[in-house]
Amino acid sequence: MPRRTQLAVASMATAALAAAGMAVPAAAAPAPAAPIEAGITVPQVTGMGEDWINGADFSSILSLEESGVTFQDFEGNDADLFEVLADAEVNWARIRVWNEPFLESDPTKGYGAGSVDADRATEIGVRATEAGMRVLVNFHYSDFWAHPGQQYVPRAWADTTHEERIQALYDYTVDTLEQMDAAGVDIGMVQIGNETTSGEIAGTRGWAQTADLFDAGSRAVRDTLGEDVKVAVHFTNPERAGQYASVAKELDTRGVDYDVFMSSYYAFWHGTPENLTNVLSQIATTYDKEVAVAETSWVSTLEDGDGTPNSVKSTNGAYSTSVQGQALAVRDVMQAVANVPDGKGIGTFYWEPAWLPVGPPETFDENFALWQRDGSGWATTYAQDFYDRTGPGWYEGMPASEWKDVYGGSGWDNQALFDFSGKPLESLRVYEYARTGSIAPREVESVESPRVSVLAGEAVVLPTSVQVSYNDGTSEQQTVEWSDELAWIDGAGTYTVRGTTQAGYAATATVVVRGENQGTNLVTNPGFESGNTGWTVGGAGITVGGTENPFAGTRSANFYRGSAYSFSIEQRVEGVAPGRYQLSAKAQGGAAGANDTLSISAQSGISTVRAPFTLQGWQVWQTPTTDPINVGADGVVVVRAEGTLSSGAWGSLDEFSLVAVQDEVELDTTALEGLVTQAEALDRATLTPESLAVVDAALVRASFVLESETPSQASVDGAAAQLTAALAAVERRAFTDVADDNVFRTEITWLAKAGISTGWVDPVTGEAEFRPLAPIARDAMAAFLFRLLGDDEYTAPTVSPFVDVATSDQFYREIAWLSEKSISTGWATPAGAEFRPLAPIARDAMAAFLYRAAGEPEHELPAVSPFVDVSLTNQFAHEITWMLESGVATGWVGNDNTSEYKPLNSVARDAMAAFLFRFHHDVMEAGV
Repeated sequence: MPRRTQLAVASMATAALAAAGMAVPAAAAPAPAAPIEAGITVPQVTGMGEDWINGADFSSILSLEESGVTFQDFEGNDADLFEVLADAEVNWARIRVWNEPFLESDPTKGYGAGSVDADRATEIGVRATEAGMRVLVNFHYSDFWAHPGQQYVPRAWADTTHEERIQALYDYTVDTLEQMDAAGVDIGMVQIGNETTSGEIAGTRGWAQTADLFDAGSRAVRDTLGEDVKVAVHFTNPERAGQYASVAKELDTRGVDYDVFMSSYYAFWHGTPENLTNVLSQIATTYDKEVAVAETSWVSTLEDGDGTPNSVKSTNGAYSTSVQGQALAVRDVMQAVANVPDGKGIGTFYWEPAWLPVGPPETFDENFALWQRDGSGWATTYAQDFYDRTGPGWYEGMPASEWKDVYGGSGWDNQALFDFSGKPLESLRVYEYARTGSIAPREVESVESPRVSVLAGEAVVLPTSVQVSYNDGTSEQQTVEWSDELAWIDGAGTYTVRGTTQAGYAATATVVVRGENQGTNLVTNPGFESGNTGWTVGGAGITVGGTENPFAGTRSANFYRGSAYSFSIEQRVEGVAPGRYQLSAKAQGGAAGANDTLSISAQSGISTVRAPFTLQGWQVWQTPTTDPINVGADGVVVVRAEGTLSSGAWGSLDEFSLVAVQDEVELDTTALEGLVTQAEALDRATLTPESLAVVDAALVRASFVLESETPSQASVDGAAAQLTAALAAVERRAFTDVADDNVFRTEITWLAKAGISTGWVDPVTGEAEFRPLAPIARDAMAAFLFRLLGDDEYTAPTVSPFVDVATSDQFYREIAWLSEKSISTGWATPAGAEFRPLAPIARDAMAAFLYRAAGEPEHELPAVSPFVDVSLTNQFAHEITWMLESGVATGWVGNDNTSEYKPLNSVARDAMAAFLFRFHHDVMEAGV
C-alpha cells in the first residue's frame, strides 16, 4: 500500500474511534528520526509545520498526455503522474489559469504550455483532488504568460475602464472558482496574479489602480469560498534589496486583503537561501503574513531532451548539475522557508517537474507538430496573436523572423524531476527524505567553475584554487592546475579551460573574450557622467557619479563602507527590440572577504542572466559579462549591479553596456574535425612515442577548441595548424619488437634513424624487427661500424684479407674496411688470417674494436682494475678500462658494490646499440 494511502487509512481509523465516543490512544512522543540510507544525501529540514506544503505546478500535464507523454513509478511501471507525485509526498498542486489562451478566431488553436483555461484547470484540479492533493489556483489574469514586464490585459477586457476591469476581474475569479468548487476541486489557496512585481497586473500599472484589482480578486475568493481558503499574492526577485519590503508596504498601506506572500526563488538568479529567509521573515513579522515559495527548480542535466534550447544552459555553481544537486537545491529552499520565525513559512512549490519531451531532438519536426496541435510546448506559433494583437497577429505560414517569442517545446525538460523517458529521478524523493534526512556515500557534489571575462587583447588570469563541495554539506578550497594553454584563446568567444584540483577532481573555468562593442549601447548614462540619471540606487555604501577611479570619462559609481553592507544600482531599459542582448561592465577594487558576492545581471520576462565578479586590486579592472538574454515582445530589460560585502571592501563600477548580440559568424570547423578523425585513426602501435606525444598535444588543443561554446575562427585555425604539423611529423616505430619501456629504446631508435641498422624487414608488411637480445655477429658488427665511421667512396680490394671471407660475401666491403683501418686483425692460422664472420663478438673484442676505431687515444692503465673480472694483465685491459673512462661501458655493479665487465660474454644487439650510441655522442662528437 502506498505511504500516502497508509496515512489516510490511519487517519480515518482515528476519526472513527473518536466519532464512536471511544478513547483514542494517546500518541507517544515520536523518537527523533534517524537519516535513512539512500542514493543521494538530503539533510533533514527542521521547522516544517503540521500543514507543510510540498507543492508542484504541473499545469502542462493535459497537453503532455495528449502528445503521448507517459510516466512511470519508481519501480518502472507505467503510472499516472498525479499518483506518482502523491506517493512522493507532493500534497499540493498549483494550477495556472489563463482567460482565453487560444486564437479568438479559432479556439481549437491554443497558445501552448497546456493552454490552461478555466475548463482545463478544473480538469487538472479534479484529478489532483482525487490523488489526495489540495489545490492552489494561480490566476494570471491574462490570456497567456504573465510575468515581470509582461502583464498583458486579457483581450476581453482590453477596452474596459478601470472600474469595469475591477468588476471583470472579480466576476471572472468568482465564475472560475465556482466552476472548480462545483466539480469537487479541493481548493486551499488562490493566487491573485503571477509574479506581479511592481504591482503590475491585468495590463494595469501603478499601485493606485492595481491595488483595486488585487482587492477585487481577494474579495472574489472570500465571497465564493469563505475565509478558510487562503488568498495569496506572488512576486519575484527577492535578491533585490528592499523590493519585497516596498511591495508589502504598498499592499498594507492600500488595504489589500491577503494571507500568504509568495515568492519565486530560482537559485540560478535569485540570490542565496539565507537572503530569501531574511526578506520573507521581514514580511511575516512586520505584517503578520504567512509566506511560501510559489516557484523553484534546479537542473539535473544540461542535456536538451527535445530540440528546443533549454531555458537554463549553464548554472552559477550554487549546486551541481545532477540529481544530487537538484535535491539539495529543493531541500535548501524548503529549509529557507521553514526558517521563517513563528511557523509563518508554510511550504514550497516546484515549477513544472514533469514538463518532458514529446520526442527526442532527432524528431524535432514531428515534435513541433505535436506542440502545435496539443500546446505541449512553451508556446505555439498561434501565441503570436497574443503578443501582436494591434498588428497582423498570427497568420498561416508566418516566417520565424516575425515571431515575437521562441515557439516550440519544453525548455524546462532538464529541470524536471523525471528523466526524459518519464521515470522519476531520486530527487523527487526529496520531500520524503527531508522529514528524516538521507545519507549516501560521501561524494563530491560540485567543483566550482569560475568565470572570467576580458576584452580581446587583455590578459586572462585564472584563479589558483576552487571550492570543492561534497554531498554531506562540507566544502574546501583546493588548488587547481589548469591544463589547457591560455595561448590557444585567439579572439572573441567563449572558451572552457580544463584543469585538475589537487585531489584529482576535474575542474573547468569559462573564459569570455569580448570584441569591441558593435551596435548601440542601450544603457542610459552608462558611465555615470550625468550622476545617477537613469539609475535607481538601493542599500548602503554606494555613491553614483563620484570622481574617484573612473575607468573612462571623469565619473563612476564607487562603493565602500566601514561595516558590512549591501548595495544595488538598477536601470529599467524599455523599448528594446526582440532579440538577444548581452550586458557587461567594468569593475575594480579590493579588500573583499571570502564570502563577499558581487554581480551584474540583466532580466527580461522570467529570464535573468548574471555574471559574478571579484575584486582583484586597485585599477585591476575586470569586465564581467553575462550570457546573452532573449528579450521578447515586452521590450523591457532591467540592468542591475549588486554586492553584499564585508567591512572595508571597496571598489568602482563603470561603463555599463547592453548591446545586441551580433549574429554569430558560422564557424568552419570542417578541416579541424577532419584532422581529428585522421589523427584518431592512426595505428598508434606502429608510431614512435615521441611523435604520438606531439599528435596527442595537438589533439588536446583541438578538443579544447571544439568543446568550447563559441571559439573564434582564429582559435579553430590555430588548432588545425598545430594538428596538421603534428601529423606531418609522425614517425613510424623503427622496430616492432622494441617496446617503449625497453631500457635501450632511445639508442636502438637512433641506430635506425642514423641508417646504421635496418633490422629484418618483413617484405609483406614492411615492418622491421631488431631482435634486441640476439647476439651480434662479427660481420654485422663490421657493417655497423662502417656505416657509422666509414667512407662511402671506399673500394674494397679484389683479394680478401681473410681466408674465411669471400669477396662475394654480403659484408665483404665492410669487413675489408675494418681490416684496412686496423680495427680488426682476425686470427692468424696456418691457412691465413680468419675473421670468423658469423661468430658472436665478445665484449672484450668490442672494446678493442671501438678503441681502435677511436684512433687509439691516449689512456693510462689504472693502478687497480675497476672490474673484478678484468685483470690488468688481460689482453684487452687497456681497451676495456678506456671504455669505462670514456663512458661507453659501465659494466654491472653487484650488491657488494664491486663491478664486473664480463669480457667473454657475447654482445647482445641492444647492448651494441648502446655502445655505439655512447661512442658516437660521448667520444666521436665530443672529440675524446
